[in-house]
Amino acid sequence: YAKYIFASFNQLTVALAAPSLFTIYHAPPRVEGALVIGISQSGESPDIIAVVEHARRQNAPTIAITNSENSSLARAAHDVILQHAGDEQSIAATKTYTTQLAALALLSALIAPDATREKELDGIVDAVAQSLVLENICAEHAARWKEKQIALIIGRGYNYATAFEIALKLKELAYVAAEPYSSADFLHGPIALATNEMPVIVIAPRGSAQNDLHDAAQQLRARDADVLEISEDADAKIKLPVALPEWLSPFTAIIPGQLLALHLAAAKGYDPDQPRGLTKITRTR
Repeated sequence: YAKYIFASFNQLTVALAAPSLFTIYHAPPRVEGALVIGISQSGESPDIIAVVEHARRQNAPTIAITNSENSSLARAAHDVILQHAGDEQSIAATKTYTTQLAALALLSALIAPDATREKELDGIVDAVAQSLVLENICAEHAARWKEKQIALIIGRGYNYATAFEIALKLKELAYVAAEPYSSADFLHGPIALATNEMPVIVIAPRGSAQNDLHDAAQQLRARDADVLEISEDADAKIKLPVALPEWLSPFTAIIPGQLLALHLAAAKGYDPDQPRGLTKITRTR
């Protein structure tokens, strides 16, 4: 998400850090002159902390986006953007994901102040609240998919990140092998995975990427895949009740994905509050 908003609105080049270069191979890239942002809801992920600490040693400015103001990540960074999400009780984090999106969107807007974008940001809270009405329809689709073990999640642009997050939630809670793809990448080969009744979620809110996503959905339906489109369009199987500008649509597009994962876990007989193999803080290097 950061890659798209900072490139689109701030003309900044964004790259994801590879923590293993810092922690395993001990060959950190040179980052002086770059802003380094570490994102961790707990603020205790050793790999993310290591990247920020190395960046500081190279005199690069650093920002921590975290839900814990007293965390190791917060202490490692020059500046902290606190998420103010309250206690994240869910092991499969949901509200802290949304507040991380908010922190990035606000940071982008502050780098290049614009009255229109500020007004658009004001509409997020109401739009997210209204999206909760989708719970019943998500529960219905979950009941249909309760025997499914694999799924495809398709997004593009600002909602490429949404595809990854929905896939992650389906893996964490319902133990579904959900694979996220860009609609462009998907057509270059992975579309061969689409078979009869394959569950597919296509995230297609209104905006510049929508036509490409509609095309992908159409090709999937031609292969008899079971396609759920998330969109504000009237004919979408999961119709978003509020249309946000495309750059903010990830805030509402993620909601039905989270609800679907929740109800799919329940339909399969799993406890979504106790996902197997997961802990509240994951300490990776």
